[in-house]
Amino acid sequence: MQRRFNVSKEIWTREELVQPGMLSCQGCGASLAMKLALKGLGKRTVVVIPACCWSIIIGVYPYSALQVPVVHVPFETAAVVASGIKAALGLKGDTDITVMAWAGDGGTFDIGLQSLSGAAERNEDILYVCYDNEAYMNTGIQRSSATPIGAWTTTTPEGSLKEEPKKDMEHIMLAHGVPYVATASVAYPDDLVHKFEKAKGIKGTKFIHLLSPCPPGWRIDSAKSIQVARMASQCGIFPIYEVEEGVVKVNIVPKERMPVSKYLKAQGRFRQMSEEMIEKVQKLVDKQWEDLLNRTERTKGLG
Repeated sequence: MQRRFNVSKEIWTREELVQPGMLSCQGCGASLAMKLALKGLGKRTVVVIPACCWSIIIGVYPYSALQVPVVHVPFETAAVVASGIKAALGLKGDTDITVMAWAGDGGTFDIGLQSLSGAAERNEDILYVCYDNEAYMNTGIQRSSATPIGAWTTTTPEGSLKEEPKKDMEHIMLAHGVPYVATASVAYPDDLVHKFEKAKGIKGTKFIHLLSPCPPGWRIDSAKSIQVARMASQCGIFPIYEVEEGVVKVNIVPKERMPVSKYLKAQGRFRQMSEEMIEKVQKLVDKQWEDLLNRTERTKGLG
């Protein structure tokens, strides 16, 4: 657990496609996630961004922090616009360009789910990425269906904490029969970059679910974003794995899973959770971890 944030020199020295001047908060996981994602995808990339934190982070029009083309679209349309752009590029013969929809959890789990489902059912040749900070952070920390059990948000005030489990987007996407589904975290940058590289070479709909800490929404010190993100995977709340053509591989296997209480108590958003609710989460995570391992062909763990 004391491992420092480490990125291989080969990856870190690649062309930088995210420039200084982003309007993100200190410690924003989503900003680092984009930086790493584009190191995996390269310059032949078009980014589609619906309403989300990244609509602001990228900079005020006509300026952009990204050194690749960007299309801003309405909240619910990221997947369908990405599909249209990919089709248009194909007609021009530009088949080597990756079109990436980059949406938050609100625009993926909730508002954008119908267009994402449609694109996945058609197996459109796009990469859909959900950078998940587990609430509608850009508009004031409101609950989404990605918000975990027991989390405080401005729409789950004291005495009314969220009691429902987080929506399982990985299984929802796998039910569509898409060729590649993966989870990733800014706490494991090499794994993250390699998954984007892999996704670029796969034809069809690819879905990557990225855990992206939000210090204001998670009520954590901005200097501890990476540490807390790593804890999420070390305790099993956010396992790091991939499913390629139905084959499941767990990429990060902790030598010994930490108790979920350690992760939960590191964040102010969970401070109102009772011990009974924490125990409920532990049992749920234990079952999900066991189910994952039971259907897994494990790779060498980095945990």
